Amino acid sequence: MPAEPPPAPTSPADLLLPTAREDGRTAETATSGHVTPVLPARGGRTGRRNKPTPPRSEGPGPGGPRPGGPSPEGPGPGGSRPLLLLLSTATLVGSIAAAVRIGTADTGWTDLARALAGHLGLDVEPLPPLVDSLIWDLRLPRVLMAALVGASLAVCGTVLQAVTRNALADPYLLGVSSGASTGAVAVVVLGIGASTLGVTGGALVGALLSFALLLLLLRRTGLDSVRIVLTGVVVGQLLTALTSLILMASADADTTRAVTHWLLGSMAPARWNTVVVCAIVTPLGLTVAWLCSSALDGLAFGTDTAASLGIGVRHTRMLLLVVTSALTAVAVATVGAIGFVGLIVPHGVRFLVGPLHRVLLPYAALAGAVFLVWTDTLARIAFAPREVPVGVITALLGVPLFLLVLRRRGEL
Repeated sequence: MPAEPPPAPTSPADLLLPTAREDGRTAETATSGHVTPVLPARGGRTGRRNKPTPPRSEGPGPGGPRPGGPSPEGPGPGGSRPLLLLLSTATLVGSIAAAVRIGTADTGWTDLARALAGHLGLDVEPLPPLVDSLIWDLRLPRVLMAALVGASLAVCGTVLQAVTRNALADPYLLGVSSGASTGAVAVVVLGIGASTLGVTGGALVGALLSFALLLLLLRRTGLDSVRIVLTGVVVGQLLTALTSLILMASADADTTRAVTHWLLGSMAPARWNTVVVCAIVTPLGLTVAWLCSSALDGLAFGTDTAASLGIGVRHTRMLLLVVTSALTAVAVATVGAIGFVGLIVPHGVRFLVGPLHRVLLPYAALAGAVFLVWTDTLARIAFAPREVPVGVITALLGVPLFLLVLRRRGEL
């Protein structure tokens, strides 16, 4: 009798969608010159009886699909996705409107409508100048900035968790936030470039320089997941120490207090010019990440699987790291360092809608925006009239939520 062909080993690519599996077989055929027998989906015959391979409990990458959890396709049938997206967008719009009204001096819905209509050029009775300035110049830019920064940090966390295959990855993993903080402190305390850059420009330059230092350290070893994490931690610690040294050596008490408050994260400096910058950068970054969603799905299974699917691993990683660094730099340059948004939000959204990034990224952006809008609102009113830095509130909320995520994943 002819020898039986050996059963094909089960690889992570077998867990991908059917199109990805076909791409993997095509790449394998092109490289090896023959077709490897593939096991039937439910343990059919390839010359002998095979037991069906149960799905691994940990799933692909960080927070992958679990037995009994949401399907990889997302929540429910495909027709429910537009409705869910519409509801999520309506929740964000309602949250922004409600947050503008809430504060130490409450304003009504009619005041908000009249302020918006007046600045849009509609013929309405104008508000008193003080109320109009409170809504248009202070609260509305602040709330919109919170939504944009929350969306940006959530998208960065989602991308980095796939690129590094590290469930603990967040936008500050690469040391970019530490670099932005160092640049801002150098402008405020030492006066370097104060006339030309300003605090925002100094923070942006510092963030880009820290990313350049990260790439310089990785030029020989390559963009390996573990090396990215370790090198990012080293760069971040170095720049944090440099920031502390500048403050201790050159700043007076008032400057140190103001800078420390800014480093903890605050939406108070938000104005329309900074909102416009974030409103341009954030959608561009989200669009680039969404266009790379198929590559992110492959990277979540590992570099070998991604390469077998025809993904240019090195170039894709470089592009995504540049995008996340730019988004984080703009966020930190405008409102300071805010932690846990990029760490917690992707895990929660992934549990609800599944791991496919073409679905995950838009929902993560919406959820991050809603989360930071309400967190900033709580920071404004919790200890009124004194304002708490929003980074403190996100840390207080993020720690128990992160412990809950670890408990649900069976890692705690």
